[in-house]
Amino acid sequence: MVNMNNFLSFQVHSGNDIANGIIAMVTELLPFLEGLVGKGWRDIFSAIMPGVSGLANIHPLLVHFPIAFLSAFFALDLVSTLAKKAQWRSVASWFLYIGTIATVFTVISGFMAADSVAHGGNVHDLMERLEQIGILVLFLAIVLSIWRMISGSVIRGAANIFFLILSALLCVLLIVGSDMGGLLVYKYGVGVEAVQQPDDGHVHEHGEAHVHEHAETHAHEQVETHVHEHTEPYVHEHADGHKHVHVHKH
Repeated sequence: MVNMNNFLSFQVHSGNDIANGIIAMVTELLPFLEGLVGKGWRDIFSAIMPGVSGLANIHPLLVHFPIAFLSAFFALDLVSTLAKKAQWRSVASWFLYIGTIATVFTVISGFMAADSVAHGGNVHDLMERLEQIGILVLFLAIVLSIWRMISGSVIRGAANIFFLILSALLCVLLIVGSDMGGLLVYKYGVGVEAVQQPDDGHVHEHGEAHVHEHAETHAHEQVETHVHEHTEPYVHEHADGHKHVHVHKH
C-alpha cells in the first residue's frame, strides 16, 4: 500500500518541478484507494490522517480553534467599532461565541494532556502556568460572551471601551499561552515522540556552494652579510726586552 506521508507530500528534488510532483501524486492515488478496500475504519483513518492518529492526545488539534475565532472576533469587533458598522459587530459576536465554546473543549483537553505525557519538574511549572492562562482566557471569553448576549451586540461609550480593553487582554493572553505551548513542544519536546532517522545514506541537499581561495605568498628575504675585518697589531714588551706581537681580527 502506498505510504500516505509520501502521497501527501510535494517533494522537489534533483530538478523535479511541482508539475512532476502533482503527476506522481495522481499516479499514486488509485493504488492508495485500492489499498484501503477491506480495511477497518481505524486503519483507514490512520492511513488518511497519519498525523492526527499519531497524537498522544487531541489538545494540539483543538488549540488552534480558540486562537483563530477569538482573534478574528477582536479584529472584526475593533474595525466595526471604528467604522461604526453594527452589522459587522453581530458577525464578530458569533466568532466570540464559537471561540468560547472551542476554548471550553481546549482547556479540558489541556488538563487531560498534562496528565497523559511524561515531564520533569521544570516542565511541570510551565504546564501549571499555561493551565492558569487557559483558565483566564476561558473566564474572559465567557464574561465577554454573556455581556455581548445581554447587550445585543450594541455596546456604546465607556462600556464599549472597557469591553474592547478586555477583548485585547484576551488576545494578549492567547499570544502568551501560544508561545508557552510552543516552548513546551519545540524546546522541551513534551508529547513529541523522537523518530530515528533512517541510516540509508540518502541525503538531499539544495543550494550552491561557492569556494573562493586566495593564496598570496609574499616572501621577502633579505640577507645582509657584513664582514668587518679589523687587523690591529698589539705589541707587548716584556721586561727582558722580548716583544710579542698579537693580531686580533674582527
